[in-house]
Amino acid sequence: MTILYAGLLLGALGIIFGGVLTFASKKFHVEVDERVGKVRECLGGANCGACGYPGCDGFAAAVVKGEAPINGCAPAGEKGVKAIAAIMGQEVATSEKMVARVLCQGENGIAKERYAYDGYQSCATAAGLAGGPKDCRFACLGLGDCMDKCAFGAISMKDGIAHVDPEKCTACGACVKACPRSVLKLLPLSSNVIVRCRNSDVARVARAVCMDACIGCGRCKKECQYEAITVEGGFARINPDKCTRCGACAAVCPCKCITID
Repeated sequence: MTILYAGLLLGALGIIFGGVLTFASKKFHVEVDERVGKVRECLGGANCGACGYPGCDGFAAAVVKGEAPINGCAPAGEKGVKAIAAIMGQEVATSEKMVARVLCQGENGIAKERYAYDGYQSCATAAGLAGGPKDCRFACLGLGDCMDKCAFGAISMKDGIAHVDPEKCTACGACVKACPRSVLKLLPLSSNVIVRCRNSDVARVARAVCMDACIGCGRCKKECQYEAITVEGGFARINPDKCTRCGACAAVCPCKCITID
């Protein structure tokens, strides 16, 4: 009989607690817009935070509330943005895909080394030790902070500098934020004529620390028929809106610091 009473008591308690939970779930139920889930399915899914919200769920909710732009998730790509626009009943102007570019050619043997670094594999850490292992204060340190932050496997380390796979890059910007030297920059995919140097030191100093450094000679500027190149702060800069990708500048660059991808 004791066992029977115990069973009945537990059953009664289960019914009571079940009723309480059912009442509470209905009383405190919060309606969730079904569009949140649909928008969430269109996102990159990396929870990279590049949109400025706490993960993909937070961004999806903000889009539905009208607090975030429908094209605020770079990893979603053009296809994802169009899908979100359809869900939200909005129109969005298509824009060219952006990719991260490495503005440095200071590979091992090209950029001079100040000392042999054998510490914790972090660019930020190494940069704080006597200015970093490479003499050039603008050089990629190649220890992988950007690679570690990339949730899409688009970055690899080779010969002492970072390399970006444009097919995998989603332009989330995580690598740009992670680089202590600001070596990476988001550029339109079509902007494949790139000055891979930002050394603003005088030519003698720049060449002393890197064999591929831009010396600001201006030959590329003179060769460009479209006025797409300026030399400011000691190095050349290309205006992607004026550049026709003819490659004439790369052909005359004496330091081979202008490349065509």
